[in-house]
Amino acid sequence: MTSERISQFSNGRYTFDVIDSGPLDGTPVVLLHGFPQRASAWNSVAAHLHERGLRTYAPDQRGYSPGARPRTRWGYRFSQLKADIVTLIEEIGGPVHLVGHDWGAGLAWPVAAERPDLVSSLTAVSVPHPTAFMRSMVTSNQLLKSYYMGLFQLPVVPELVMKQKSASAAKALRKAGMTQEMVEIYRRDIVDYGALTGGLGWYRGLAFSRPGAVGGKITVPTTMVWSDDDVALGRKGVDLTEGYVTGPYELDVYKGHTHWLLDEAPERLAESIAKRIGV
Repeated sequence: MTSERISQFSNGRYTFDVIDSGPLDGTPVVLLHGFPQRASAWNSVAAHLHERGLRTYAPDQRGYSPGARPRTRWGYRFSQLKADIVTLIEEIGGPVHLVGHDWGAGLAWPVAAERPDLVSSLTAVSVPHPTAFMRSMVTSNQLLKSYYMGLFQLPVVPELVMKQKSASAAKALRKAGMTQEMVEIYRRDIVDYGALTGGLGWYRGLAFSRPGAVGGKITVPTTMVWSDDDVALGRKGVDLTEGYVTGPYELDVYKGHTHWLLDEAPERLAESIAKRIGV
C-alpha cells in the first residue's frame, strides 16, 4: 500500500479527486458515494472507521470530479465506471475492502464480481445485487419505486427541475428523506459545483451498458445493509441478493431509517463495515 496520500488519480484522460484520510498504515477501505452526493458524504462514517485503524479513500466519481465529466451518455457506460474504480484500487496497491452506497453500491457489486483479486470484502449499502434488483422489478412494486429512473432519461428537463430553489423542488428531496440541511448541501455540492448532469449521466448511460455487465456471482465476504424506510428500494431485491453471493453473507436491516444512512446512522454504519472487515 502506498505510504503517501492520494489526492487524485487518472484513468485515461479523466482525473478524479480523492479524499484519502485516516492512518497512513491503516487497512485500505474504498468508499463509493451515490446520487446526488459526493465523496464528502462519507466523512462522518470515515471518522469512525479511522478510530478503528482503517484508512479510507473516497473518490468523487465520474461525472462529479471536475476533471472527469464526460459530455455524452456513452461516457457513463458501466465498463468505464468499473474501470475508474479498478484504476483507483491498483493505484492504492490493492486489495481493498470495498463499500458503496446507492449508485456506489450498484457499482461495487460488479467490481467485486469481476475483480475479486482486488476486493477483500464488500459492504453494499441500500442497493441490492443488480440481478436481484432487476428481478425485483417484475416480482414486486420495485418498478413503481424506480419510476424516477425513467424520468432521468429525458434530456435537460431533470436538470431544470432539480436546479430549482423552489419549495416544490426541496419538497421532493425532503419526501425522499433528506433533511433541510442535506438539501442545502446538495445545492452547494452538486448543483452549484456543476455535478448534476454528470450524476444523472449514470442513469442515462445504462442503455449503453452491455447485458450482463452488472451481474455476476460474488465470491468475497459480503454484507448487505438496507433500511426499511427507504422510499426508493424495497425489500424484495434485498431478499433475493443472497442467491447471488457464494461467499460469507450477512444482511443488516436498519429499522426506522431512510435511504440516507451515511447521514442518519454514520456510527452504526461504520460498525457494520468494521464487522465485515473484521476489526
